[in-house]
Amino acid sequence: MAKGRTEMEVGADGVAVITIINPPVNPLSVDVLLSMGENFGQALRRDDVKAIVFTGARGKFSGGFDINAFGQKGNWEEPEVGYLSKVFLSGTLESARKPSVAAIDGLALGGGLELAMACHARVSTPTAQLGLPELQLGIIPGLGGTQRLPRLVGLSKALEMILLSKPIKGEEALDLGLVDAISPSDTLVNTARLLALEIAEFRRPWMKSLYKTDKLEPLGEAREILNFARVQSLKQAPNLQHPLICIDVIEEGIVSGPNAGLLKEAIVSRELQSSETSKSLVHVFFSQRATSKVPGITDLGRVPRKINKVAIVGGGLMGSGIATTLILSNYQVILKEVNEKFLNAGVDRVKANLQSRVNKGKMTQEKFERTISLLKGVLDYEQFKDVDMVIEAVIENLSLKQQIFADLEKHCPPHCILASNTSTINLNLIGEKTKSQDRIVGAHFFSPAHIMPLLEIVRTHKTSPQVIQDLLDVGKKIRKTPIVVGNCTGFAVNRMFFPYTQSALLLVDHGVDPYQIDHVVTKFGMPMGPFRLVDLVGFGVAIASGISYLENYPERCYRSMLLPMMVEDKRTGKAVRKGFYLYNEKRRASPDPEIKKYIEKSRSIAGVIPDPKLMKLTDKDIIEMVFLPCVNEACRILDEKIAVKASDLDIASVMGMGFPPYRGGLLFWADRLGAKYIYSRLDEWSKTYGDSFKPCSYLSQRAAEGIPLSAAANQVKSRL
Repeated sequence: MAKGRTEMEVGADGVAVITIINPPVNPLSVDVLLSMGENFGQALRRDDVKAIVFTGARGKFSGGFDINAFGQKGNWEEPEVGYLSKVFLSGTLESARKPSVAAIDGLALGGGLELAMACHARVSTPTAQLGLPELQLGIIPGLGGTQRLPRLVGLSKALEMILLSKPIKGEEALDLGLVDAISPSDTLVNTARLLALEIAEFRRPWMKSLYKTDKLEPLGEAREILNFARVQSLKQAPNLQHPLICIDVIEEGIVSGPNAGLLKEAIVSRELQSSETSKSLVHVFFSQRATSKVPGITDLGRVPRKINKVAIVGGGLMGSGIATTLILSNYQVILKEVNEKFLNAGVDRVKANLQSRVNKGKMTQEKFERTISLLKGVLDYEQFKDVDMVIEAVIENLSLKQQIFADLEKHCPPHCILASNTSTINLNLIGEKTKSQDRIVGAHFFSPAHIMPLLEIVRTHKTSPQVIQDLLDVGKKIRKTPIVVGNCTGFAVNRMFFPYTQSALLLVDHGVDPYQIDHVVTKFGMPMGPFRLVDLVGFGVAIASGISYLENYPERCYRSMLLPMMVEDKRTGKAVRKGFYLYNEKRRASPDPEIKKYIEKSRSIAGVIPDPKLMKLTDKDIIEMVFLPCVNEACRILDEKIAVKASDLDIASVMGMGFPPYRGGLLFWADRLGAKYIYSRLDEWSKTYGDSFKPCSYLSQRAAEGIPLSAAANQVKSRL
């Protein structure tokens, strides 16, 4: 592989242009930084060089420090803690006797922006993205970003950009003072050259951003802002320490001066790179990118076909959400319903989804009109004759879906992809009455479809590789993260998490308070506990899914009568304002004392007496009894090759079910506990509470051999 590097060219005007070359986004690898140091040193020594401009090749300044280097010991290590920030950027570049200007196009993120801020001025294109997203990886800016950004844009804006990992565009950066000029791409470097010469000739201020103070609030006010940021961070992410550490580092620079801030930033940054949180978030980062590589599909050299028009059958919550997603990405969409009333309701849902964006300032009214014009409602299949893909999104009723697919085959062109949004039903059954088995595929969106980031692409043994390649391309264009999985009841995500609610119901039957379970699970980092989740999706969906799993995986299902009894009394969830919780007119949830009578009746039917041991469970025990059966099911999914790789299941758990990303995904978290420990816990519970906890053979083997659950099969063979 070609190493990253920089190249220097000195013009007749006396400006040395140093260009970062490290495709695709010019990250600051060790090779790049060493090369940059050599070229910068040469520029300082040369008598014919008056000023320096930094830029990036191929329209991108720099995407930041090379993440591949995190925690790795290469051929080069910093001679001292903070060498790059204190000695190179501050002591050499910013303190140089020749001025430097950053010419920013495309993006300047993380270390890229930190390099630019150490220059004496910055020029940007109007649409370039500038930001410090390091907190998304469990670290803090480590090349002076915590010190320079507040001095350039003010403390409040700097905290917003850093803590929320929120980039801004060039035009806003100019208003804030982060950049000094705006220029189109084609004149960007020349504008930067002229600005650099003006500074060199003292016609413009020679500004060192590390020592600016005019944007900083008085100390008392600054401390109030910082304390407010701490309160907000604790509220938004109570399990995360690195945002609070970042605030402390920013405060150190304001209270004790920028050099003290730089030192603290360097020490903390190095420590955080080896933290469990950072390792987890970096794992999620790389795993997300790896989902687009599918053996036997993406390595065949196929080019995705162009999808212009998509039809959706069913305008309910899922169908309208999928339609919203597609038209937002400029696809023409036909929405079919069975009657005028349902069709109008479906179109109105799409309009409401778009209007919400307008209300939040994310879309103009003009863009709203342009986007909604891409949607057309129909009541028959007449206009399906030129669609490139159909997504069926009706209720989970097998015979209805079979009829729809038989109709689609008659009315759609031969190249048209026939996709189902089913969340549980086996695709072979859905396509049983069709002949075109090679173009049948699952396109499983998660609710709400226009917001949730995951797309589960389900292939049967007959699905064409071309169809999978096409759907991967669509997923990318609608800004979803795709995972390609095999065909079975529940596929990967829902199948992996069906024990989540099952285990919680078992615990309740045996004496654990449901509200305690929800509290512990949300404290662990899930967006909601299993009982709030059942309320949200609706008891009808939960029971239908449960029956499906009971039919297909009877030996490991726990049968609770709690949900059916509540349905009998029309307690079906948030939609009717009562389920496990009561919901007020603002849809806020509160526990309902009446739930006790249903629990007692369920226990009576099950013949279960509350277990004093379970009633005294620690938070750790509750988490493990709820999630380790999910880990067990994930192992079966890998063993049956429903999922290609464990990292896909980690992304599925994070993006499909809300598993906390700072724990790295379900299997990454499980490997921290260890297969042997998980096996022993499940085995112990299975002897007391039944086969829903029984460890599968995949887990048993890995526990016996001391092999990580996420290790690929070929890694296992090499160790046996």
